[in-house]
Amino acid sequence: MFKRHEKDVLGQIDTLIGRSAKVQGDVEFAGGLHVDGRITGNVRATAGVPASLSVSEHGVVEGSVEAQNVVLNGRINGDIFGSGRVVLGAKARALLNARTHVSAEDIRTLAAPVLRHRILVNYRAEAEGTNVDTVIRRLLETVGEPGAT
Repeated sequence: MFKRHEKDVLGQIDTLIGRSAKVQGDVEFAGGLHVDGRITGNVRATAGVPASLSVSEHGVVEGSVEAQNVVLNGRINGDIFGSGRVVLGAKARALLNARTHVSAEDIRTLAAPVLRHRILVNYRAEAEGTNVDTVIRRLLETVGEPGAT
């Protein structure tokens, strides 16, 4: 019933720019591009071809990016154009707020969108009025913040 389309390349990596690599100039790609290194220039997917760009927490793009799907855990110093979806990880959220670390607030903010589709409640829980968001809220309350006693 729920199948990924064959053209969905979100998890596929065709091209890797490694952590120690530095690319000067614009990059055009098709399929999946994963950036662990640094690109100084714009990154653009080939028009009309399914494409996904993922930037790791170590990755940096000094320019604009344009792709069907963009998953950001690192830094992009330019505009982001995602025609399908743009996903910001906790590290990207921290960088957007001028911090070099992920805060407990970042985790709380992203917990429900990240976990909501991964948790199923059984019939008994539903009958008792417990939904997925309640489970996530209780989980966050139970785990608590690092360093808190």
